[in-house]
Amino acid sequence: MRPYIKHILIGLSILSLCFSIAPRKMRIFLVGDSTMSEKALTAYPETGWGMIFSKFIDTSNTVIYNVAQNGRSTKTFIQEGRWASVVDSLQKGDIVLIQFGHNDEVQTKPQSTTEEMFQENLIRYIRDVKAKKAIPVLITPAARRSFRSDGGLEDTHKVYSQLVRNVAKKKKVHLLELDKKCQDLLVSFGPENSKWLFNHLKPGQHPNYPEGKQDNTHFSELGARKMAEIIYAELKGQNPGGINDHFFKPQPKK
Repeated sequence: MRPYIKHILIGLSILSLCFSIAPRKMRIFLVGDSTMSEKALTAYPETGWGMIFSKFIDTSNTVIYNVAQNGRSTKTFIQEGRWASVVDSLQKGDIVLIQFGHNDEVQTKPQSTTEEMFQENLIRYIRDVKAKKAIPVLITPAARRSFRSDGGLEDTHKVYSQLVRNVAKKKKVHLLELDKKCQDLLVSFGPENSKWLFNHLKPGQHPNYPEGKQDNTHFSELGARKMAEIIYAELKGQNPGGINDHFFKPQPKK
C-alpha cells in the first residue's frame, strides 16, 4: 500500500471514530409516588407533575427517566426492587430527584413508615446515589388540597415534610421546597378555584370518570404544570450538577 493512501485511511478512521463517540447525555431520574408519576390514558385528566416537567428538559443533551409509581413509599419502592434498578443503572453526574411522603405518613396504609424508618430510608437513598457519584435531590411532598371551614389551609404534610428538610440539612444535599410553595399556590387560588389544580370532575364531565371525581391529592394538567414550574424554579435557583445547562432553550427567531 502506498504511504499516502495509508495515511488517508488512518485519517478517515480517526474521523469516523470522532463522529461515532458522542458526548454522554446527563440523565435525570424521578423517584417518588403518584403525584410525580406517569399516568395511563385511562387515568386522564389526572396528571403527575413529572409528566410536565419532562417538557422542560433539553433532550439533545439530557435523558429523563420517570420511574415514580402510584402508591409507593420509601419502603415499598425499595421492597419491590425499584430502587435497586435505579441504583444499578446510575452513572457519575446523574441527578436523582426523590419525592416521598404521601404514602409514608398515612399509618393506616400497609406501605406507611414510621418517622424513624422514613428518615433512615431517605438517608439510604442519599448514600446509594452518592456511592455512584451521582447527585441526590430531596423534595418535600406536594400539599394536599384541604381547606378548613374558616377558609384556612391545613398543613397536611407538616411532620413528614419537616423530616425531609431535616435529612437534607443533616446530609447536606439539595432540597426542593414543593410543600410550602404548593400551599402558597393553593391559598392564592382559594378554596373553590383551587379545585382546578386537582382532579375534580363533575358527573359526565369526562368519560374516564362517568360518576365524577373529587380528588384533593392528584393533579389536573393545570396543577401538574404549576408543580413542575415550582420544581423548575427551585432547580434553577440551586443548579445541582449544572442542571441549568440541560433545560430547554428556545431557538432564536431568524
